[in-house]
Amino acid sequence: MKIRYSILIFLFVLALSARAQVSFDYSEKPVMEITPDKNTGLNKIYVLYDGGGVQMKYTAKSTLSPVTWYKYEELGGGYAEEVTDVVRNGAETYVPQVETECGYIIEEGTDRTYIWVVDYGQHRLQLKSIEAEPASDCGTVTLRVDGGGEDIVYYTITGVRKTLSREIAIDFFTLAWDESKLEWIQSSTTETEENFKSTIVFPAPYCNTTFTISGDRFLKFWGESESTESDTYFTNAVDIRAFAKQETREIDNEKKDETGEILGGSAPVNITFEAYCTDAVIHTEWQMATDPDFNDIVLRLSGETTEQTFEDAGTTYWRFIGSNSDGSCEAISDTYTVSIGESELLCPNVFSPGITEGVNDVWKVSYKSIIEFNCVIFNKWGNKIIELTDPSQGWDGTYKGKLVKPGVYYYVLEAKGSDGKVYKKGGDINIIRYKEQLDTSTGNTDEIETVE
Repeated sequence: MKIRYSILIFLFVLALSARAQVSFDYSEKPVMEITPDKNTGLNKIYVLYDGGGVQMKYTAKSTLSPVTWYKYEELGGGYAEEVTDVVRNGAETYVPQVETECGYIIEEGTDRTYIWVVDYGQHRLQLKSIEAEPASDCGTVTLRVDGGGEDIVYYTITGVRKTLSREIAIDFFTLAWDESKLEWIQSSTTETEENFKSTIVFPAPYCNTTFTISGDRFLKFWGESESTESDTYFTNAVDIRAFAKQETREIDNEKKDETGEILGGSAPVNITFEAYCTDAVIHTEWQMATDPDFNDIVLRLSGETTEQTFEDAGTTYWRFIGSNSDGSCEAISDTYTVSIGESELLCPNVFSPGITEGVNDVWKVSYKSIIEFNCVIFNKWGNKIIELTDPSQGWDGTYKGKLVKPGVYYYVLEAKGSDGKVYKKGGDINIIRYKEQLDTSTGNTDEIETVE
């Protein structure tokens, strides 16, 4: 029985505790309740639509609890003075006419409630017009707002001055980069100002737009938001996204350069340079230079896209520039380094076709940056078996669809590298094949006919 009785007492006290609260009577509009940061020492901030004729009430936890009201201003709770016109009616205590722009400390026994009360009518926001200054800055836009609304100030328990954010919204359109679609997409965006300002500066939009200013959050709460719109703003701001994409090729006998993020490698190299520009970009140009600082620009190509084939050994630097109509605003891409390696050409002299597929069964040169190539292979009688015109090509050891006999064959090769080096080579090619591995039923041991 004692345990059950204790539980009932605890629940009763908890219920009484939950009843202790601050409320307002005779307010023209609902009272906006804000929970400030804990470091202010305040439990709540109450914003009244109009403080005239409003009664503030505190409901105590118990009709027996002693309740004392104190009021403080900018000096903080340490300088609070007792409120003398408090009326008590059972568990309720109230002041017939609440004072605003001040804080209250309501003491019930050892418990204290700390609040601040604001009369919004003394700070009402007015938005008459908004005008965007003609674009003169590449990075920012300046808005001039005709209206008013002084800061809504409150003080913490320790007397620290704070300001309630009005959350005034400026809505407009700009362009946002869509990575998945690789395009600039028009999107609505919002800049938020905490307090009223007659001059507002923020990053310029990337497209022509109008600006709509509206607010504040208190008027929105009461369904009376103010709003006004500007005339069309014509932007100067520019931005770009640029890319360099190298055509890849999988050739097993071509040596690859480990260049990391650097473009290039073994010539010839095909690279597509692409740029995507915002609306104000009128002039577009890809530049190639011999130095990373672009002091020596040797090529200028207008347009957003260019396809280039690199055949000469060496390093070049590429970038894209987009600018507005008068060139006063420009955007420059990252620098792309294209490095083409010096040429190499090595010729093997042994292979074994028809033995193990994929293992040394094709005669191919090993090469890098070879831009011209011709190789003719002969048998011992001087008959031409095959002619190769690309270094990626190879000889599979056949003639007219049949494997040739093991033995010595000969090649004559001429080639040119990306560095201008000329190759003239000739030598023997040894075909090795073991008898026990031959499939004699196919007739692949037939000797090539001698050409007279």
